[in-house]
Amino acid sequence: MKKLTLLAAATLLSACQSTTPAGKVGLDGEVFYLQRIALPPSATLSVSLQDVSLADAPAVVLDEQKGPVKGQVPLPFHLSYDPAQVKPGHRYSVSARIEVNGELMFITTEHHAVQLDGKDPQPLKVRVDAAR
Repeated sequence: MKKLTLLAAATLLSACQSTTPAGKVGLDGEVFYLQRIALPPSATLSVSLQDVSLADAPAVVLDEQKGPVKGQVPLPFHLSYDPAQVKPGHRYSVSARIEVNGELMFITTEHHAVQLDGKDPQPLKVRVDAAR
């Protein structure tokens, strides 16, 4: 009986492991907004992890998740990155946007800094604000 219980526990734990590819580390989080409205079925969510160190250059995207919204807020996301890409002294940020039929509905308006040192609180909470 103990073996069966241990086997069941091991199976459950392995199912909970992240789907991050080998050699990569993951960030899990949730995107939310404060407005009391539901998202339409055609809504899409984009979340990206970026190196925002250079103020006068475009951000370097380390990973991005895009796809249709499943359900309502909070909307879960998972980003993975190669720790070898993380450079000392650089600044990293997570940003998100929600679009409906190609039109921007919500976007991050605040800087959501991450350290990428394994100590970032997870799940990350990323707020988006109405674009209109």
